[in-house]
Amino acid sequence: MVLCSVFMAILFLLLISSCSAANSNLFREYIGAESDSVKLSDVPINPKVEVHFILAFAIDYTPDNHPSPTNGKFNVFWKTNNLGPTEIASVKAKNPNVKVAVSLGGDSVNGRNKVYFSPKSIHSWVQNAVSSLTSMIKQYNLDGIDIDYEHFRSDEKTFVECIGQLITILKKSQTIKFASIAPYEDNGPVQSHYLALWKKYGHVIDYVNFQFYAYDKLSVSQFIYHFNHQQDSSYAGSQLLASFISKGNLGLPPNDGFFEACRELKRQGKLGGIFVWCADESKAFDFKYEQESQALVLEYV
Repeated sequence: MVLCSVFMAILFLLLISSCSAANSNLFREYIGAESDSVKLSDVPINPKVEVHFILAFAIDYTPDNHPSPTNGKFNVFWKTNNLGPTEIASVKAKNPNVKVAVSLGGDSVNGRNKVYFSPKSIHSWVQNAVSSLTSMIKQYNLDGIDIDYEHFRSDEKTFVECIGQLITILKKSQTIKFASIAPYEDNGPVQSHYLALWKKYGHVIDYVNFQFYAYDKLSVSQFIYHFNHQQDSSYAGSQLLASFISKGNLGLPPNDGFFEACRELKRQGKLGGIFVWCADESKAFDFKYEQESQALVLEYV
């Protein structure tokens, strides 16, 4: 009887593991942080791929020349010339496989001042965030939110409760369909804050957009090692996406082994999708890596 119970427990764990790590046809891309000319319609869209565009960024800062924190009252900071409500509605109408989200926070305001997560209290920040984001999401016809705070003036508990409660409330009211987080490994506040958030509120987080391009230059084997570590240990049970940056030479570049690593992860049944930073930079390359990414997530399907 004891041996039978042990066997069943092992089988149960294996089933959980196999369900949490699975290939997906998901492709996600950040857009709007750096260019006022890029459009959603510029990016190739494979009709067989689930495509998420993530507007970067909405920030709880004042939208003026001397921005300051607003305690959860979010304003639009992405380039709206070609990324307004009309354009979003048009692309979604023509492409039923497309969803659009908004990323909260980011590294800096207008490329200058760092964005700090600095709520006055959990209750007031959540109240303001729910109100301001609900209005924004309805105005722009958005489907989800992404969390990308990278600098903190709060402890882990405050971050966990503010973000966890925000996602929970927006999902409960059916304001959003999904939520994601965008952590990276820094041996400091970023990873510790997001790990604490995942530990308590992982059940309401749908995707982990892990910033593998925050590492120094990686080999294919190093990339796969870091991916497996984040999926099996740090964010166990998550739908973890592989990622690259369009410009620069950090992480594993798309022209230097990234797709080789993704194919190996697909063979292992672990590739939860691919995301790119960012369409603004990819436009200079005619989005060739976006096309390759979308073709890859469909392989073996």
